[in-house]
Amino acid sequence: MSLDVARSGVILTCIFSTQEEFFDNCNYTCKSDRDFGIWMASETLCTSLKGKKICGKNKVHNEIHSRECQNCSYESHGKFPSQSVNGSTNLSESFHKGSDHNHGSLIAKSNQLHLPSETPMHRPISEVRTVTNTSEKACLNEEHDYCDAYCSGHLQQCMKHEKNSTLEELYLQEEYDEDEDDSDWEPVSPFLIRKWFCTNCTMPNFDDVCHCEVCGEDRECELLRLGPSVPLVQQESKLAINSGGSNSHQDLSSKSRTAIGFDERMLLHSEVEMKSHPHPERPDRLKAIASDLAAAGIFPGQCYAIPAREITKEELLQVHTLDHIEAVQHTCHMLASYFTSDTYANKHSACAARLAAGLCADLACTILSGGSKNGFALVRPPGHHAGVSQAMGFCLHNNAAVAALAAQRAGAKKILIVDWDVHHGNGTQEIFDDNKSVLYISLHRHENGRFYPGTGAVDEVGSMDGEGFSVNIPWNCGGVGDNDYIFAFQHVVIPIALQFAPDITIVSAGFDAARGDPLGCCDVTPAGYAQMTHMLSSLSQGKLLVILEGGYNLRSISSSATAVVKVLLGENPSNQIDNIPSKAGLQTILQVMQIQIKYWPILKPNFMMLQSQWSTVTSTIRDQIKRRQHPLGPVWWKWRSKKFIYKHLYGQPYPSRHLSFRGLG
Repeated sequence: MSLDVARSGVILTCIFSTQEEFFDNCNYTCKSDRDFGIWMASETLCTSLKGKKICGKNKVHNEIHSRECQNCSYESHGKFPSQSVNGSTNLSESFHKGSDHNHGSLIAKSNQLHLPSETPMHRPISEVRTVTNTSEKACLNEEHDYCDAYCSGHLQQCMKHEKNSTLEELYLQEEYDEDEDDSDWEPVSPFLIRKWFCTNCTMPNFDDVCHCEVCGEDRECELLRLGPSVPLVQQESKLAINSGGSNSHQDLSSKSRTAIGFDERMLLHSEVEMKSHPHPERPDRLKAIASDLAAAGIFPGQCYAIPAREITKEELLQVHTLDHIEAVQHTCHMLASYFTSDTYANKHSACAARLAAGLCADLACTILSGGSKNGFALVRPPGHHAGVSQAMGFCLHNNAAVAALAAQRAGAKKILIVDWDVHHGNGTQEIFDDNKSVLYISLHRHENGRFYPGTGAVDEVGSMDGEGFSVNIPWNCGGVGDNDYIFAFQHVVIPIALQFAPDITIVSAGFDAARGDPLGCCDVTPAGYAQMTHMLSSLSQGKLLVILEGGYNLRSISSSATAVVKVLLGENPSNQIDNIPSKAGLQTILQVMQIQIKYWPILKPNFMMLQSQWSTVTSTIRDQIKRRQHPLGPVWWKWRSKKFIYKHLYGQPYPSRHLSFRGLG
């Protein structure tokens, strides 16, 4: 007898005289003639050859080439056993009779098809012939009992009976019936959610809304169509570079004016890879602020630009490690790169970061030398998250730290850094953690470490010689507004700063605590920022440098930055802000004072007063909340009121019950 064993694309044609001889030469054990027939028929059917056609086992085969059937005159479409196409292997070997006792040898461990025992096999084993063509329809007519196609087709008919098999049998079997008609099957279309991104705050919104649900901006707003204002600012900065800082605007004595640091090359720092959500730290931030300053006639006009330069490697080494500096510099050779999942860089980012640091350093030196009374650094990327050896939180180089050390080289003995960004400046605190010549005060959202970056707890006060020179005011909730910030300035920031007596004050001015910011979710208004700037102007003889950090609502940062620059120019802010904090804000301030009183005794009188008046202050806070005008809600909100129901039922006002205390003076 002759049979082919198909294993992994290899056809072994074996010739045995009897069925018993096959069992003597194989490792396969069959319990009955039917098992043997099932195994051999399934194995001969499942010849796996790589290609483009599909056989009865749903295997992929090479293209079918015509040949003549071995047992009849009909044309078959099987692949020649010796043919190899597209790297597939088809080896045909014949084992001929070699001795009286052993007619052939074959060791085969098969992954045979375990058909259920109920599967009928009507053809005897002697009638199963060699199958070398692997098409499902080898003979076109399929009418010849002893040809290869008949055996293949007959096995396919037997496999259809598996429909009545048990669930366990269907689960255990390796083959599936492919003859069922599934041409009418179509995949279910996924539910697509269409959305648009706000140009003001980058937040996603559903397609059926016309206004941003975060900031209220109209979908078709023309906020980014900034007109000629940005080119005017760029022209002003170029004029400053070409004239070496002595342009025509300095005729009014620059010593009494505000200097602006800006360079258009910082706009080239952007995210190259387009993701599903626009990155909040984008060039439009600078464009929006520049447009608002130009529209207000402030810059160009009342302020002058200093020439921009890139910070040197030697200056950066005083702040960052060499590995960090080289890592940032290496990004200029790459189209796009990431330091963290949210801190991107492109080939222009290293230059932009050096320009930002250089502008901040020169502004600090200009202010200290008397070349300008104060300054505003309109720079990006931001810097207060950049630590000694790492870039994170959108920040590459720490601009405030570079400016502080530049001020020290220019003669400043003590530097105050006030960070009102909604995120804690972990990088700045790390750099000056043990430096007592730099006082770092941060007001930020903390929420017991759950808010990014998780640092800046109230008990982080510095280390070694710098112990007590890190003051953290961590808000424990969102929604903090003007009242809390002004109250913290009055009772913590300004008293400590007065005792410290700095030579220059540097502000890490992130405007992401502003109302409407998508990341900060706080409620500080431009009037609040103006008031804080005005209070800081009373320190260090008015030598104040404001450095842009965060802020991702374009309208909020542009209006807030303009309000700050107006104060730098000498405009007095309005005094319409109440200094009564929220209960949560007051608790935070008392915690800060209780810890910092050890290092700053000037806080003791205010701390004792607030602690003794805690009950009075909290009751005042409750009264203020009651007096607030709440927005009108649905009419059924009033139905729970007894007065409302009584009036509409009886037609007269609900009788009030007043307690009278007779006999009391």
